[in-house]
Amino acid sequence: MLTVKVLNRTNGAYPDSKVYWTFNGQTHSIADQPYLDMPANSAGRMYFHLGTPTSKYNDFVEFTVGPDQFNGNTTRVDAFVLKIAMRLHAADGFDQEVGESRKVFAESRAATFARFKAAVPAEFDHLAQGLDKILSPGGDPSFRPGGRYADYFATYTTAANSSEILGCAGPLSGKPDECAQLNRHVTAAQANDRGAYYQAAPANFYAKFWHDNAIDGRAYGFPYDDVNAQSTYVSHQNPQYLLVAVGF
Repeated sequence: MLTVKVLNRTNGAYPDSKVYWTFNGQTHSIADQPYLDMPANSAGRMYFHLGTPTSKYNDFVEFTVGPDQFNGNTTRVDAFVLKIAMRLHAADGFDQEVGESRKVFAESRAATFARFKAAVPAEFDHLAQGLDKILSPGGDPSFRPGGRYADYFATYTTAANSSEILGCAGPLSGKPDECAQLNRHVTAAQANDRGAYYQAAPANFYAKFWHDNAIDGRAYGFPYDDVNAQSTYVSHQNPQYLLVAVGF
């Protein structure tokens, strides 16, 4: 059994009665039920919603809970909607946090979106959809064949088109190292050098932004972002509790 507690970190934008979680057919506000005892052999996603249980402001964490082990992560592979961080604590004293940084949680939603648009090149700033969400370029039509940025990676490689690179699809499916190198704009020799990542265009600057704004620089910005342990994946035996912070 793993105890999960959901924390309201919306800086007063939503009261506890308007912060909801959904898992395994249950939906509750954290005013009603902030804790969930998650049994072994649970798997899937736990969703979080602000305002109403069907709000457009919703996001999730992914995990599996084995008989004596937790494996899970936050993710930006599809989009950013809510600020999410989680902290896993285990019986042997293991304690690890992943997700957006405290600085990101402390700032306003408008500030986060404005900083994203200022940080990324022109090909990526349209991914910020008002203040509703920031789309991942991997699923954005603009980078697909026929889209205005379909040739974004064309001068860098002919191994795959831009959409396939950003989504690690097509010829890059099942090739995590190659896809990670292309997204990060590094050579095979630089593959383990975090300081070399995203230093030149073309690169996945959406992913770069989330790494720059994450605890320990770890984010899941594209499907194979776990190469060289750069993602928010956390795994440990005998977990005791999981805290999930939900921000706006």
